[in-house]
Amino acid sequence: MQKIMGKFKRTDTSIDGVCIIEPTVFGDERGYFMETYEKSDFEEIGIKGDFIQDNQSKSKKGVLRGLHFQKEHSQAKIVRCIRGEVFDVAVDLRPGSKTYGKWEGVILSEENKKMFYIPRGFAHGFLVLSETAEFCYKVDNIYDHSSEGGLQWNDPDVAIDWPFGDIKKEELLTSEKDGKWPTLKELKNTDLFKNLE
Repeated sequence: MQKIMGKFKRTDTSIDGVCIIEPTVFGDERGYFMETYEKSDFEEIGIKGDFIQDNQSKSKKGVLRGLHFQKEHSQAKIVRCIRGEVFDVAVDLRPGSKTYGKWEGVILSEENKKMFYIPRGFAHGFLVLSETAEFCYKVDNIYDHSSEGGLQWNDPDVAIDWPFGDIKKEELLTSEKDGKWPTLKELKNTDLFKNLE
């Protein structure tokens, strides 16, 4: 379902609450201008929350970051790629959700200017497809190192269809930490989130 209000178009995905947002881009021979966030416009398309922090990262081709979440201070995120191209993924870990363990993915790039909204209660990660990528995300809660959690990026039960293209799996670049996260089965019987709103 698509919803267009104000300056943003929202397209819902197969997972309730997860959506793709496209801004209105004003361009001419000089370049372009767009708004990437305006609280009242986002509320009009059903995205509510007080976003309190902006983060940015740079990564090279073949870097896979994730899949991350916070057990306490769970974060909703609005993510976008401002240079290069990434495949961005959200995995539903909300207790009692009918899509628990399901994933949704989208290509985010400097060309398509799409944003991906990921509610609280999801694991999140991305794969860099271009030579380099700069990635930005807004979050609605603090980062808390002590409540870090993660899900194995290649868990066969989640079965994310990562678009590796010419990236060889043995050449993937992941952190040591990201190589040690548990599987969905290992997470299933744990109290994943505290105070999830």
